[in-house]
Amino acid sequence: MSSLNSTDLHTDPSLYAGVDVYAVAGNPISHSKSPSIQQGFAKQAKQKMHYGRLQPDLHSFAQTAKTFFAAGGKGMNVTVPFKLDAQLFADVLTPRAQLAGAVNTLWIKDGKIYGDNTDGAGLVRDLLAQGIALHESRILLLGAGGAARGVIGPLLEQSPKCLVIANRSSAKADELVSLYADLAASQEVALESRTLADLEDSAATPHPFDLVINATAAGLQDASPLAAKAVSNIFVPSSFAYDMVYGKTTPLMQQALQRGARVSDGLGMLVEQAADAFLLWRGSELAAVIDPRAILAELRS
Repeated sequence: MSSLNSTDLHTDPSLYAGVDVYAVAGNPISHSKSPSIQQGFAKQAKQKMHYGRLQPDLHSFAQTAKTFFAAGGKGMNVTVPFKLDAQLFADVLTPRAQLAGAVNTLWIKDGKIYGDNTDGAGLVRDLLAQGIALHESRILLLGAGGAARGVIGPLLEQSPKCLVIANRSSAKADELVSLYADLAASQEVALESRTLADLEDSAATPHPFDLVINATAAGLQDASPLAAKAVSNIFVPSSFAYDMVYGKTTPLMQQALQRGARVSDGLGMLVEQAADAFLLWRGSELAAVIDPRAILAELRS
């Protein structure tokens, strides 16, 4: 890939006459794999479109998005740190975006900006593609920030036996438990909150988990949210550890491997959530002709 100059970070739809233009917005954004993923889907589905990057200043997402759509932009993926800004920017939110409290996909239709959150659906599809059974499973979700909030709904819809949200402080985890209480009850899922310290106490955490998902940013700092003492309570060889960070074996993944568990990074989630966005933009009937796992295999190689 060519080195990025400043124009590569500010896609102008007016420069691409006759082509539908999309972009990913984040700060920083030069590292993003979204352009190659979306262009891959466009090639598979024989869609004529251009997909670029946008790097708004930290406090000017709304202005950048407004300019992009006014110039003819059709849709946008949104990543860190703008998912809350994108939610505020949208005129119409899908039910799952309302519940997630964040938006990662925007598009324009009949002059209105629509916002959705495809993160949770992408995570679930990646887990299922890797053969991870979610129904009746015991799931531990680490973190209670935006990344965690975006995936709870789709996880609950898979009817696990229980979903435990663990966070450094219990207040945010408790808030998510109350927010999703009705959905959990309708799916007959035991939804609970714990502190990360609770995970170190075998009385508070008497059972290991089938699936442990890291939705904290610890992996980006080469750290794990789990203390060594918690690891033995949580992981057994039949466990599966999933870190939303991608492109490396994170400390959490290493902890799981040491207990004999299987692991995955979050690259598949990135590809699968992008597939959902592509179908929202270009039409759900194209699901039959795009192959997210082939795109993922290319990225892995």
